[in-house]
Amino acid sequence: MLAMAEVNYIRYETNTKGRSYAEVARQMGVDRRTVKKYSDMEDFNPEKPIRQKRISPVMDPVKPIIDEWLLEDSKKKKKFRRTAKRIHDLLVEHHQFTGSDRSVRDYVSKRKQELAEVSEEAALPLETKPGAAQVDFGEAPFLHEGEEVIRHFLVLSFPYSNAFLYQVFPSQNRECFLQGLANMFEFLEGVPHTIRFDNLSPAVKKVLPEGERELTEEFERFAAHYGFSYEFCNPNSGNEKGHVEAMVKYIRNNYLLPAVPYNRLADLNEQAFAWSVGDRKRAHYEKELPISELHLADKGQLLQLPGKAYKCIRYEHVKADKYGFIRIDRKQYSTSPRFAGQAVTAKLSFDQVTILNEKNEILITHPRLYGSERKAMNWQPYLTLMAKRPTALKYSSFYDQLPEEWKLYFEACSTEEKKAALSLLATLLKEQGFDLPTEALRMASEHGHPAAESIKHVYYQLVNGRGIRETLSLSRLPQKLPMAEPASRGLTHYDQLFAMAGGGMS
Repeated sequence: MLAMAEVNYIRYETNTKGRSYAEVARQMGVDRRTVKKYSDMEDFNPEKPIRQKRISPVMDPVKPIIDEWLLEDSKKKKKFRRTAKRIHDLLVEHHQFTGSDRSVRDYVSKRKQELAEVSEEAALPLETKPGAAQVDFGEAPFLHEGEEVIRHFLVLSFPYSNAFLYQVFPSQNRECFLQGLANMFEFLEGVPHTIRFDNLSPAVKKVLPEGERELTEEFERFAAHYGFSYEFCNPNSGNEKGHVEAMVKYIRNNYLLPAVPYNRLADLNEQAFAWSVGDRKRAHYEKELPISELHLADKGQLLQLPGKAYKCIRYEHVKADKYGFIRIDRKQYSTSPRFAGQAVTAKLSFDQVTILNEKNEILITHPRLYGSERKAMNWQPYLTLMAKRPTALKYSSFYDQLPEEWKLYFEACSTEEKKAALSLLATLLKEQGFDLPTEALRMASEHGHPAAESIKHVYYQLVNGRGIRETLSLSRLPQKLPMAEPASRGLTHYDQLFAMAGGGMS
């Protein structure tokens, strides 16, 4: 079957220019009869295709089984799917199949192509198909340790069933965005096959002409890891993700107002999952069936989770300033005086900033800062330097962080004692916080102002679980010591020994 452009060329060359069939056939590399056929053809109406359904007594009984396996495998990564050979072997082993390997291969190849086409068509009406989802952020007030703060919540909604999940975070940055999705995939025990997003900056770097997007590397890696297809709304077309926007309002009005109190974000997000599942008891606003029942269809279309969870982290190579501080997202994080002016690597998760040296060894870990907090300072690496300048202690923020017992102790110290105590804390605070060193100070101070060495001695006794050995005090000794038996000197006792043994001196 020639293309219409070739047919038109044949008709023009033979009918208009008068060239011979043989000449045109040689030029085009086709048979002379083909040239004549199209030159003389008068009816170019498209022919109605006639499909002949052939009866296949061997293949027909197993086709539904193969179709079911192919649908199951379509939710898995390619490397986890049954091959055509494996399908043939399973049919022979479990279904008494007598057909050839080739017949199974041909059917599997054809059905995979047909199922792929159906899947692509089914994804177009996103709002009505099970297993498709929409994602967006909202915000609401919360009470964190008694103080009202604004927090962001990431919503994953399923338009087919009206089910949703959400997670609360301190920001809409890339790490919070990806961690929220990863949390929800893990809770679902599967991944929506298609997700529609607004042009969120954690995912989209730039909107290009013709509807194209320049995506962030982190988002592309995340989508490839979990295998979902992504769609983005056109700019200024919020109606394209109207379902999730309605869910954002619904969640805020029904679960997050007035401000919800919390201390740990992990606990709040566990509660968010419980609320999300509890909401499925109500009926769908149109279909009048329980959301929980409709959501079973969503779950049936979820993709399989990958074998490993995605690590929602990002690395940045930064240079510390002359004080040993690095700057991430306009926040400062301390390293150590010995890294002042040097390059380090910051490993960023949504809740931590871990600073690594050139060997990727951990130098220090800080909670990630959000809101009005500007500086994260861990003084332990700086105490050795401070021990050389102990007069600076009282003018540092480290002094404000000291427990009251340590403040009183340093006030009673001489300059040399301050140096020794700061050097001691530089060592002890590597191992843990202030609790055990403060207990050691308290116990070492029972008999007066202790030296740093005494505090260290008590500390390691506490660490090793031996308790505290009381120091023997002279005031506790008895007033009179018992008298010892008088001792005799000389060789007389040896003469007595020889006499008892029957010997003597010659």
